[in-house]
Parts: sequence; structure tokens; C-alpha cells
Amino acid sequence: MNMSTQFNQAKILLVDDDPDILELLEYNLAKENYVLAKAHDGQEALEIVKQFKPALIIMDVMMPVMDGIETARKIKAIPELKNTLILFLTARGEEFTEVAAFDAGAHDYIIKPIKPRALVSRINAILKRDTAEESQEIISIGGLVINRTQYAATFDGRTLVLPKKEFELLSYLAKNPNKVFNRDELLEKVWGSDVYVVERTVDVHIRKLREKIPEYYIKTLKGVGYLFSIEKA
Repeated sequence: MNMSTQFNQAKILLVDDDPDILELLEYNLAKENYVLAKAHDGQEALEIVKQFKPALIIMDVMMPVMDGIETARKIKAIPELKNTLILFLTARGEEFTEVAAFDAGAHDYIIKPIKPRALVSRINAILKRDTAEESQEIISIGGLVINRTQYAATFDGRTLVLPKKEFELLSYLAKNPNKVFNRDELLEKVWGSDVYVVERTVDVHIRKLREKIPEYYIKTLKGVGYLFSIEKA
């Protein structure tokens, strides 16, 4: 069985101004059972991506009309596409930095010339990792156990009584241990970008969670946001 079938024939958008590169990508990825679409520059990619809604975009950095960095930023600014995975292609020696790539929302990048087998392996790994994170049903960290399927949580065997938003907030934080989140990020992930909620709402829910699990689990970083960790220090 092709590994790509595990990802439900994931959609991939290929973006490059070089027709030979597009042909190479299409030839190798079509064999992996992916559903493919192509664009020849960033502007065309923006027009296609809204309807195609790919799981992954493989995109050249240097392109006419709109380069890959700017295109990635614009795609990430669209709420329903914010979580789209992006893999950059860059020529060796090209003016390009990892900082620029990841600031624009990239998940990885590959330096040309492209090695098809390595590219396919990298794509499979990216999609597998993303699918595993999305499908994680039970989270166990320290004395905390969260069952997302049953909407239940316990701490040291004691059942936690959590309203829906408290449960979703705790689940999201616990899925991302040692990652710092500002209030805006938590509002968007838990409450959604289409719902107006004031920043103080996050603080209130954090305070209520701290009444049910050890306070040190959810640390406040003044002027920054919150971090989930079981380390007391």
C-alpha cells in the first residue's frame, strides 16, 4: 500500500515558474496517489488555493509576480488556510534564510536540485506528523489524562469537571507542551476567529483551570502569554 493512502489522498498544490520543475514534481507525486494542482506563480497560487484547499503547498521561493515568501504570508493570513502546510523549494546559493521561511509560515524547505525519492519521503513525514497530531485522542502528561473522544479528563485518577471551553483550552495547551502562546493565539484556536471574545476571557479560564490542576502546569509569562509544562521551576 502506498504510504500516501494513509492521508486520504492528500491534496498538494505545486507552485513553481519553471515548467520542468512542475513536471518533475507532478510525475513523482502522482505515483504516490496524491491529488495535485499546479500554479506558475504566487498570484495564481492564491487564486487556486482558496478553492483547492490543499493539505500541503510545495512552493518555489523565487518567482515572478509574487515570490514564495510573500505568497506564504498571504495564504497564512486567510483564517481557513492558516494551518496549511508549506514546503519551500530554494536553489543552492539563492538569497534565502531559514528565518524568512519560518517567519512566513513554512514547515520545511528543500534545496534544489530536487531528489525525487528524498522529496517524497519528506512529504510523507510532514503529512504523517500533522495527521498524528490532529488525530491524537488521549493525552497523558504527568498526572493529567485527557480523553478527547469521550470529552473527559482526570488528574491523579480524580475526575475533573470542566465546561466545554475549559476542556478545549486545556486540551490544546496539553497537546503543545513547552510552547508559548499569546492570548490572541489561544482565542483563535479555542474560540475561533469568527467569534468576538475579549482577551480577558483566556485569563479567566486559565484561573479556573488552575483551581483544578496544579498551578504550575500552566505558567504565565508576563507580557508574553502562557506555557503548559509539568516542571515546577
